[in-house]
Amino acid sequence: MTSAAEQTRSDIVALLPRLRRFARALTCQTADADDLVQIAVERALMRIDQFQPGTRLDSWLYSIVRNAWVDEARSRARRGKVFAPAELGEQVGADGAAELHAKLEAGDVWRAMRKLPDEQREAVALVCVEGMGYREAADALGVPIGTLTSRLARGREALQGMLEGAR
Repeated sequence: MTSAAEQTRSDIVALLPRLRRFARALTCQTADADDLVQIAVERALMRIDQFQPGTRLDSWLYSIVRNAWVDEARSRARRGKVFAPAELGEQVGADGAAELHAKLEAGDVWRAMRKLPDEQREAVALVCVEGMGYREAADALGVPIGTLTSRLARGREALQGMLEGAR
């Protein structure tokens, strides 16, 4: 039989792809996102006894990722450095035309997301990318639902404008 802590650890592993997507939306860099998720998972595992069974594990983890990013952003502002240098050669190789078009379109979306203010990017990432409900996203970000709704509406509108302008 598995203990509650062991089950929570297993559930954390299952959430890693979603955490990584959210982290990438926050950091706008794959390497930084991976580092951020590692930091957040380490924090979660060290504080696993603080997780309240019966509550949403994903919201708890998104809050930890967001708080870790805020800590890192403050630290970066003080020291003016990045987690790791950009990976070179990440896009080496020939792709099929359809795959290339999809990558270019996805790239347009990521570039547009990078231009959003942090608050709007967080809201869009949780609701539109991760599929969270408004209440869960608001809880994860620690804001009232009306604030989340406002940030989401402004973020969607800005994204739509940027993406229409890119075409």
